[in-house]
Amino acid sequence: MTISMTRLVTALFVSALLALPTLQPARAQSPSPVLQTDGVIKVKSAYPLEETIARIKRDIAAKGIKFFDEIDQAKLGGDAGIKLRPSTLLIFGNPPLGIQFLTSNPNAGLDWPVRLLVMQDENGDVYAAYTDFAWIAKRHGITDRDAQFKMASTVVSSILSTVSAK
Repeated sequence: MTISMTRLVTALFVSALLALPTLQPARAQSPSPVLQTDGVIKVKSAYPLEETIARIKRDIAAKGIKFFDEIDQAKLGGDAGIKLRPSTLLIFGNPPLGIQFLTSNPNAGLDWPVRLLVMQDENGDVYAAYTDFAWIAKRHGITDRDAQFKMASTVVSSILSTVSAK
């Protein structure tokens, strides 16, 4: 019963998010397919994995955004004796913007700074995935930062536009 109720609530939640245009990420800049499920937005890259990562990191630097870390998850898996398709987590953010979410709800620190996962699927296609900011707002009950969430969405869409089209 709990699992069914959880699935129903999740489906209603995702439907409600899709109906909130003011909180949806700016998608017009990204011509590639954007898929959204359970608060995750995936953008297909037009480039190989390493080039996708390099382009994203260059754009983050060009925008003056603080880059915190790059974690090669496939290497971590390999070091543990577990095979994993290429997968790299990039962590970055703009503290003056991101910290505002934490002032609304300290638990938002679970989702900040921004995490962008660059991964390669079984067909060799490369995707960049991140948590939808509207989903983060709902998750943490943040209702007083619409402009900041819109700005974060616009910035991430702009960063991903560097890999979504050749």
